[in-house]
Amino acid sequence: MIGRRRGRSELEEALGYRFRDRELLELALTHRSHANERSLPEHNERLELLGDAVLGLVVADWLFRAHPELPEGELSKRKSYLVSAPALTGFAAGLGVGRAIRLGVGEERSGGRDKPSLLADTFEALLGAVYLDGGIEPVRRIVAPFLAHVVERRPRVLEADAKTRLQEDLQARGWPLPEYRLIAETGPDHAKSFTVECRVRDRPAGRGEGSSKKVAEQRAATEALEGILAAEAVEAGGGEPIL
Repeated sequence: MIGRRRGRSELEEALGYRFRDRELLELALTHRSHANERSLPEHNERLELLGDAVLGLVVADWLFRAHPELPEGELSKRKSYLVSAPALTGFAAGLGVGRAIRLGVGEERSGGRDKPSLLADTFEALLGAVYLDGGIEPVRRIVAPFLAHVVERRPRVLEADAKTRLQEDLQARGWPLPEYRLIAETGPDHAKSFTVECRVRDRPAGRGEGSSKKVAEQRAATEALEGILAAEAVEAGGGEPIL
């Protein structure tokens, strides 16, 4: 319990925001698994919905003001990336969200604190909580330090050969090569669907689905590489890297 309280305190410090309503912070960090085990009446999914909308507004507003030269189509592409799970995972991990989440025992044992989707969802819930507690301006201040860095550093083409790009990036850092694990195979023989997890430094970094293992691996590598770029943005803004 003390460790979790310390994690929440460190999270507020990383966010640069102190909650007036402590219950909002607790709710934002309460995963469904924890609520179910403790028979709590609420978990963070409603806040996640709100946070997703608030984040979309803040990102769209920032892009509109920062890039008056860009047409609607390009603004839309950049917005889609900035609110994507890989980018949000980088933000969340760098801020220490994983250490503060309230998880059920089963989710904890399955590595929930490092799951990209769980980190991204909790980050959105936190933004929803900050919005309710202090309005839109604190949300802008939390998100703004990462936006320009991520937009400028994102590779223009990831899907073309994401596996090669990821391997080159990891080698440049002196890290081990990524591992690809087939975690699901569904559908009839003539219409198979494969799900592959990409692991970096023995931690889940990306997941992809496709009609072949090769396609799924490329998509998993894309998500991993985008997550690393988002984590670099956190590090540049004073946080801690995800990987």
